Amino acid sequence: MNKKSHTPLIHISKRGLLPWYQAWAIRGGAIVAALVLCALITMLVTGLNPIQVYVTIFEGSFGSSRRAWVLFQNIAILLCVSLAVTPAFKMRFWNIGGEGQMLIGGLATTACMILLGDKLPNAVLIPIMVAASLAAGAIWGGIPAFFKARWNTNETLFTLMMNYIATQLVAYFIIIWEVPKGAGQIGIINQSTQAGWLPTIGSSKYLLNILIVAVICGVMYIYLTYSKHGYEIAVVGESERTARYVGIKVERVIIRTMLLSGAVCGLAGMLLVGGTDHTLTTTITAGRGFTAVMVSWLAKFNPLWMIFTSFLLVFLQRGAGQISTNFGLNQSFSDILTGVILFFIIGSEFFVSYQINFRKSTNKEAR
Repeated sequence: MNKKSHTPLIHISKRGLLPWYQAWAIRGGAIVAALVLCALITMLVTGLNPIQVYVTIFEGSFGSSRRAWVLFQNIAILLCVSLAVTPAFKMRFWNIGGEGQMLIGGLATTACMILLGDKLPNAVLIPIMVAASLAAGAIWGGIPAFFKARWNTNETLFTLMMNYIATQLVAYFIIIWEVPKGAGQIGIINQSTQAGWLPTIGSSKYLLNILIVAVICGVMYIYLTYSKHGYEIAVVGESERTARYVGIKVERVIIRTMLLSGAVCGLAGMLLVGGTDHTLTTTITAGRGFTAVMVSWLAKFNPLWMIFTSFLLVFLQRGAGQISTNFGLNQSFSDILTGVILFFIIGSEFFVSYQINFRKSTNKEAR
């Protein structure tokens, strides 16, 4: 009597740790496949030469020195927020409040510039701005951490709701500080005196921001990889029960880590307000707090790899905008191309972690 095998045709299994070059070969193949698919979509939908489209994407970031500086500035701010949320994510505390923590840091910076700008020299004012933004962001991150540590509240919803509160606070103070009254915006703060403006290095107002974020990146890598605090964050992220068993005070780690996360987000808000924009709006963060989640996750919470993932996302974003400008296409088409590329990149992580096995055919019969 024959017995039919019930082995499934396809079986997904967990991979062992791949060598770094194989993992990046999979990711690189995904990017190539995405570009091929985007080329086909472009030809079928618009009739444009896809090579010209890709050249335009490159020109959107490197077409001039100003575009290149703006690209690196945007990468720096996105990287800063990504570095900020990473300690919390590594601890499995899902801090979705990067937007609000940036806004509060920017609000604290704006308050210092407006209220103290005509009273203190920059040498004193700027350190006060830095301290205020760090403190404001830390408080905004510490509130949900306290409730999580004390009453085990849902940190995802809590930090998300804090974003809306921060947005409304910023909107309220914009009305108070708007110039002229009824304008609905603050305008350029201290434009004549430049009080509170971060100093420029050479001819670029972006270089200081980039250097500051580069230092933060190095410090965060050392902190997470080699410090006792970084070890405790990793243990809590793996298992709270294990962390408690080895004597780690989990509640203290949660609060301490979120104070750090919020403080660095607040500093990112200060870099935007004091370093480049010199004003405050409810949209100044441009969604970076949410994009940072993707950057951190794609980089596997490694601060050094976040440099590459931040570059990739900002490069695609600026390239998409250039496509719309050069070819007169709807911004939605550019977003479609960006979405396809990101889908392939994110999907490649599945094949890095898992492998697909097919059932081997056999002619043997059991009797």
